[in-house]
Amino acid sequence: MEQGAVAAEAPSWRPSIIAFCCNWCAYAGADLAGVTRRQYAPEVRVLRVMCSGRVSPGMILRAFTSGADGVMVLGCHPGDCHYRVGNLYAEKRVAQVRELLDLAGVDPSRLLLRWVSASEGALFASSMNEFVGHIRSMGPIGGGHADRP
Repeated sequence: MEQGAVAAEAPSWRPSIIAFCCNWCAYAGADLAGVTRRQYAPEVRVLRVMCSGRVSPGMILRAFTSGADGVMVLGCHPGDCHYRVGNLYAEKRVAQVRELLDLAGVDPSRLLLRWVSASEGALFASSMNEFVGHIRSMGPIGGGHADRP
C-alpha cells in the first residue's frame, strides 16, 4: 500500500439470520457443534422448536418482516422425524413461503430448509457458515442485487 493511502473499511452491515431448529435433531446438532468447538457465524440466532413441522409460514414471514435477512428451517432427516411426518409438513410449508417471497420480490434463496441430525454437528456449523456467506453476498434484504426493488 502506498504511503498516505487509506485502507478500505470493511462494510459495517452484518446480516441478521434466524434459524428455527427442531429440538430433537437440529438443535441437538447445534449442541454437538458447540461441544466439539465447531465455529459458526455469530449472525445466526437459533430458535428451538419442538418440530420443524411446527414452523408455520406466518413465523417465517414474521421473521422477515421483523428484520431478518435470511431464515433457516432445520429439522430431522426424512424418515427420522420424532413426530413421524413433521419434517414433511415443514418441507411443504417452506416451498409455499418461497413462492410467496418470490411474488413479493424477495429472492427465495433467503429461506433455507436443511436436514441435520443430532450427530451432525459439523454439518450444522457448515450449514450456518455457508448460509451466512450466501446472505452476505446478497446484501441487505430489499437492497441487495439479488432482490428486485
